Amino acid sequence: MRVGLLFGSFNPIHIGHLILANFMATNANVDTVWLVVSPQNPFKPSNSLLHEFDRLHMVRLAIADNPDLGVTDIEFRMPKPSYTIDTLTWLKEKYPTYQFSLIMGEDNLATFHKWKNYEQILDQHEILVYPRPGSAPIPDALAGHARIQVVEAPLLDISATFIRKCLKENKSVRYLLPEVVEDYIKSKKLYS
Repeated sequence: MRVGLLFGSFNPIHIGHLILANFMATNANVDTVWLVVSPQNPFKPSNSLLHEFDRLHMVRLAIADNPDLGVTDIEFRMPKPSYTIDTLTWLKEKYPTYQFSLIMGEDNLATFHKWKNYEQILDQHEILVYPRPGSAPIPDALAGHARIQVVEAPLLDISATFIRKCLKENKSVRYLLPEVVEDYIKSKKLYS
């Protein structure tokens, strides 16, 4: 089984995440894509994060009708902040016959060398890179690397930050979020 891993805060999950995950699941060299809900990204402040179980629930709601996508809460049981290498190590132990690939935006490659044990990640896992609006080119040290595959996925410039701002200001987020996610947010009065 070849599994693409799309890590994120999903604060909240939006149409951009879903289009990308589905595109990768159906057009990249993977059998499925798992969305890895991160309780806390080591490079982002946690003060604006919604509780991890609400974010996990919204991802489950959003992908419920798509058999090509899955979700995991593995990082909920790991020390915080979570580091990708630790998550990959745990997943490989739990699923020894699976091949895990990282899905990351082109913008993340510029700082990939700052990730914990990034060389080990690169040695053991394929990285599926999608374009990001305004990204710098792939760094020379990584350009042409055998484990880095650029996938021409759709360019979407939708941010959860923008969506949270709209929700706080009581502006419409129609078509930015799946309807079930928007309904959940409104019923729980989240991000207001």
